[in-house]
Amino acid sequence: MKLIMVILQILLLTALFLIGESISQWFDLPVPGSIIGFFLLFFLLYFKVIKLSWVEQGGTLLVGELLLFFIPAVVGLINYGDVLMHFGIQIVIIITISTIIVMSVTGIIAEHISRRKEGSLK
Repeated sequence: MKLIMVILQILLLTALFLIGESISQWFDLPVPGSIIGFFLLFFLLYFKVIKLSWVEQGGTLLVGELLLFFIPAVVGLINYGDVLMHFGIQIVIIITISTIIVMSVTGIIAEHISRRKEGSLK
C-alpha cells in the first residue's frame, strides 16, 4: 500500500512538472517548465489546495535518489572534452562563485527567518 502511495505521489509531482512544461511552451516563456511546475506546487501547497502529505513521501524518495538523475549529465560531459579543456578553469571559477553566492544568500535568508520567528515567539 505504501508503494502505491509513493507512486501516486510521484505521478502527481510529474503531472505538475508536465503542466509547467505545457505552460512554458504554450506561452513561449524563457522560464523552464520545471520551474513553473515547482511554483505551481508551491502555490497549491501554500493555498492548501493540496496537502503536504499528498506529495511528501514521493518527494522525499526523489530527493533521496537525486544523485541518480545527475549521472547521465555527468557522463554526457565526456562528449565535450575539447570545450572543457578550453574553458574548464572558467567553468570551475563560475561554479565556485555562484555556489558561494547561493550559499550566502540562503544563509542570510535563513538567519533572517530564524530571527523573525524568535521575535514572534517572545
